[in-house]
Amino acid sequence: MLKANSFVDVLKHLVIMAAIVAMLVAGFFYVYLPSTTNHGESISVPKITGMQLPDAEEYLDDQNLLYFVNDSSYSPDRKPFEILTQDPAPGAKVKEGRKIYVSVNMKNPPMIKMPKLIDGSVKNAELILKSYDLRKGQITYVPDLQQNAVLKQFVNGREIKPGEMIPKGSVVDLHVGDGLGNTEFEIPDVVGMPVDEASVLLVGQGLQIGNIIYEPGSTEDPGTIVRQRPFAEVGAKIRVGELVDLWVAGEEPVQVQGIE
Repeated sequence: MLKANSFVDVLKHLVIMAAIVAMLVAGFFYVYLPSTTNHGESISVPKITGMQLPDAEEYLDDQNLLYFVNDSSYSPDRKPFEILTQDPAPGAKVKEGRKIYVSVNMKNPPMIKMPKLIDGSVKNAELILKSYDLRKGQITYVPDLQQNAVLKQFVNGREIKPGEMIPKGSVVDLHVGDGLGNTEFEIPDVVGMPVDEASVLLVGQGLQIGNIIYEPGSTEDPGTIVRQRPFAEVGAKIRVGELVDLWVAGEEPVQVQGIE
């Protein structure tokens, strides 16, 4: 070991020590640190959405990347354990060893409460089903005076009451009113009646007035019903809400528009 006998010797020792420290610092930051942390190196994140989780795990391992499942949801249109989202996005630059956070599709759907569709319209039922991640199935029209109103709701052929637990993504079949009802009665005969009286009679029995056709060449008094459809034959039946077309003698009345 050198002995410092003068100021010059002391200065030489300080310079040597400073050089050694500088070499150590440079070696740590430019040799050791880059070799252990891949300093300055980055790779592009691959696209793994749509892949099965086991396949993605193997693929990421080849890329020196890791994954972590931080969320899961259910979609009936996706396969179980299919990757739905990833973070960072494909193409992002990251260091090797970085974790890719993913959400996957559950194998079994979660159970949810069946919403109330009964007494609402079909259109309203479609909106509710979509908001609950349920799917509209078959619509069956049944006799009922409530036209286009949902009467019953079914899953897998079983009637489901509002509030019952069903799998998310289930297909819901609906029974919907046809607006006609199932009460049958004999067709009223309005031939020979004035059109206004015939209309009151038909509407009073729960029927609807269909087409009114005027026949200028008829020999009957103007405004008289000369024919109807369906015909009032013996034993002929009609249901509440059905239409009755009328043929009326005379010219069609001229509609007089009001003056504003």
